[in-house]
Amino acid sequence: MNETATLSSKFQISIPKAIRAAQHWEAGLTFAFIPKGAGVLLVPVPKREALAGIAKGASPSDYRDRMDRV
Repeated sequence: MNETATLSSKFQISIPKAIRAAQHWEAGLTFAFIPKGAGVLLVPVPKREALAGIAKGASPSDYRDRMDRV
């Protein structure tokens, strides 16, 4: 899929319909912009309800932080 978009004078970009349809993106969806070298990664921010249960079975007892590094 090779789609392009143009930045408007109001600094807005319309996401092409083919991309929106393929990703099942709807109006009102919130996105995060993550700088990656010379580009930007555009990632939809999940709703809180969608995150429920993703860490099931995780144990904080094996957690390591920066203080554990040698």
